Amino acid sequence: MTKEVHDLVIIGAGPSALAAAIYAAYESIDTMLVEKDTAGGIIASVSRVDNYPGFPDGIAGADLANSFRTQAEKFGAKIYAGEVKNIKKSGETIIITTDREPMFARSVLIATGSTYERLWISGEEDFYGKGVHYSTVRDGSRYRQRRIAVVGGGNSAIQEALALVQIVDHIDLVVRSGVKASGSLKKELKTSIDTGKITLYSGYVPDRIIAGSGKIEALAIRKADSHMSEKLLVDGVFIFAGVIPNTQFLNDSDIELDANGYVVTDDTHMTRVSGIFASGDARSDTAKQITTAIGDGTAAALAIRNYLANPY
Repeated sequence: MTKEVHDLVIIGAGPSALAAAIYAAYESIDTMLVEKDTAGGIIASVSRVDNYPGFPDGIAGADLANSFRTQAEKFGAKIYAGEVKNIKKSGETIIITTDREPMFARSVLIATGSTYERLWISGEEDFYGKGVHYSTVRDGSRYRQRRIAVVGGGNSAIQEALALVQIVDHIDLVVRSGVKASGSLKKELKTSIDTGKITLYSGYVPDRIIAGSGKIEALAIRKADSHMSEKLLVDGVFIFAGVIPNTQFLNDSDIELDANGYVVTDDTHMTRVSGIFASGDARSDTAKQITTAIGDGTAAALAIRNYLANPY
């Protein structure tokens, strides 16, 4: 039986992957996406996206994801349900090992995105995107003049808290072992604490999210070194514990990853393996936003088009 070799296999089906699929399929490139979860990536489970251009009143994450998928399929891209376990190049063909059957391609785009670090506390999964958030840019505006909790004490967490404090009424900042941000951020944080905009709970860890009538009512926290507990009355919880790139399947491959597990590419989005490209949140040194992921996917698709015309 002759094996089918696709022009392009895209690993993932989030915004960057679907943008690449739209552009590639529009160019009549035989395009197959492989996705182990829901097409759309993280945004598919977000209740509303407020900062995507063209939707001044916001749009449900699932609706935005579905529009991406519909457009990609309209131009001929296909989505295959499966989990990629490994990729390797053999001659001019790239072999994609999945949990179902192997796939073969002339080019591959790694667009698997990243996953937010979770606290794994009670209520976190239940209210994901509906009161529990991991992005200020995407979700902060819905808490204007409301009270929220922010979890995290590193540079990113404090930066996000200082951005949110310009929007919300008050922030309860929960930090496990002291603020570890830069000196300038600590100075800004102190100003917000002194003015009563932020209350710092240092040495505390989140315990559980308390809900009532289908929405968040409080965050229960406890002292990290004792059983002392507090209940913070909040409307939402923002968690900034970091992100993990979805690149674990590449650990035994020839693809170069940086110290944090992101895929390293050149200016054309190609990895050190000819014909294998990367885009979006899984790629090193990207901004980790929907719009930038889409732009990254578009640029990668155009580079792949050129590569397929003149492999190198």
